[in-house]
Amino acid sequence: MYKEDLLDIDVIQHQNNFIFKTFVWMFAGLLVTAACAWITYASNLFWYFLYENTFTTLLIAEVVVVILFSFLFKKLPPVAVGVLFFAYAVLNGLTLSVIFAIYQMSSIVILFLAGAALFGGFALYGYRCKSDLSHWGPMLMITLIVSVVMSLINIFLLKSSIMEMVIDCAVLVLFFGITVYDMNRIKQFSMAALESDRKLYIYGAMQLYLDFINIFLRLLSLFGKKK
Repeated sequence: MYKEDLLDIDVIQHQNNFIFKTFVWMFAGLLVTAACAWITYASNLFWYFLYENTFTTLLIAEVVVVILFSFLFKKLPPVAVGVLFFAYAVLNGLTLSVIFAIYQMSSIVILFLAGAALFGGFALYGYRCKSDLSHWGPMLMITLIVSVVMSLINIFLLKSSIMEMVIDCAVLVLFFGITVYDMNRIKQFSMAALESDRKLYIYGAMQLYLDFINIFLRLLSLFGKKK
């Protein structure tokens, strides 16, 4: 076997190991979120958050953690990055506990599995895509900002159920594209990362975690059966 072939095998093994670790962290984050959401609901703790109006505080805390994660990612040690990742997973679990009070459990389970299948399909496409999709970034970011602004306008001014459905559909399609983009970026990371670059696969796990959560929530908003 030629030296070049051995080098290619090492690169592929490193790439597969990097992506495997990324998904392990992502699944761990989802598991923590699901556990916190169910415990918060089953213990009726979510009623305390509603009555005390602390859901807004929790949502603000989530945004703060994401900002810290994004802007301090390169400066923080891997342990701190991991702590921020799981802190966000816990906070997200607390806020998502309300879905168990709003939607039927069968609907939550079915749409979770549907979201997982869709997410997996688009992630696989992003992984197998041979082109560098980094030029998608600005377009996706602008579209996401516009979607958030339109959603806020609808919540506070228009209060239209039809507009809400249109926005949900648009954001769902948007996160299909973001999933492809993020998975493609993670593949690029895996080619350049060193074995010691633990922060990179935690960063990748956070991006995929957010993509999956958004896909699931949009599916739940569009197709979930309420109690």
